[in-house]
Amino acid sequence: MRAAGSETIQTAKRFYRDVTVVSQDAGFAINLDKNTLKTPGRAAFIVSAKALAGAVAEEWRGQGARIDPATMPLTALLNTAIDQVPQNTDAVRDDIVKFAASDLVCYRAEAPAGLVQQQNIHWDPVLAWSEIELDARFVRAGGIMPVEQSQLCLDRIGEALAAAGPFALAATHMVTSLTGSALLALALARGQMDAETVWRAAHVDEDWQIDNWGEDDEARVRRASRRLVYDAASLVLEHSPP
Repeated sequence: MRAAGSETIQTAKRFYRDVTVVSQDAGFAINLDKNTLKTPGRAAFIVSAKALAGAVAEEWRGQGARIDPATMPLTALLNTAIDQVPQNTDAVRDDIVKFAASDLVCYRAEAPAGLVQQQNIHWDPVLAWSEIELDARFVRAGGIMPVEQSQLCLDRIGEALAAAGPFALAATHMVTSLTGSALLALALARGQMDAETVWRAAHVDEDWQIDNWGEDDEARVRRASRRLVYDAASLVLEHSPP
């Protein structure tokens, strides 16, 4: 039996019975029966936090007769952090900075008044925090017309990411991609906002639409799927240095 990684996740039939967390000198590994989990790149799948290893193990335990990769977002994210981020650190940071250049929380509705109020409530504290803690004063824009942020602000975002390790950087990038906001992702990574608060802030516009016009089933399923991935990234940030 070969050791398992994401390539094995693609195998439809479950090939193991027992899942255990194993303590090693470098951290915590996962055993599927007697085979140690590996990444798609054949690297050792080792995490420093026991809580992360336990959550990964639960993903594998939760599989039925057939393995569903869509239900294993934490495994997938950590595979990326181990296999891809160390070789592409600058590119990952740069992509987060690009999001900051057109950050969600900088683009405000001009009407209706209720939506404007909700955006202000959820987004103004993020901008205030970035100005104080990151020394980055972002410009707000009304409507959808683009606004150019200063290079100084973008540089500050890059600097805030400079010390992030592969796990934290991968998770920050995932949260940024899911929310459309590098500032929300950094606020979560640094413990300024908790996961639920960031999720609500990222969905102010969507929630306004739902409250006023309802939500269709397809959108509900899509949001639930995104939430699984978001929760996985949030867990990684909770147990990784910022």
